[in-house]
Amino acid sequence: MGNVFPPDFAALEPFADWAVRGERARYAKRVTSTMEELQAFYDVAYPLLQQNTEYLENLRLDGISDEDKHLLWAFCALVTVAFPVEAWGQPRVPDSGPSSIDAVIEPAV
Repeated sequence: MGNVFPPDFAALEPFADWAVRGERARYAKRVTSTMEELQAFYDVAYPLLQQNTEYLENLRLDGISDEDKHLLWAFCALVTVAFPVEAWGQPRVPDSGPSSIDAVIEPAV
């Protein structure tokens, strides 16, 4: 089986299961993951995003490759896990019980 991500992002390959399409699916992945899993993904993905912002800014959505599409989804997942890792120390929003917010419209990619 080939790589899920572009070659410059090979460090993300162990986290290919974070390349999830759709906000609801990413949220579900977050709340069913342990803090150790969230932290491990964050620790690899965040530095890659910081180092490769220009690559992402230059992506064209017309004819986007599967590798680049998976990369965008992984970085959307990074946004989904950032607050739990950086602020809350838990996958769910503190003191929110079973409530959630659902995206009504999402990007087409």
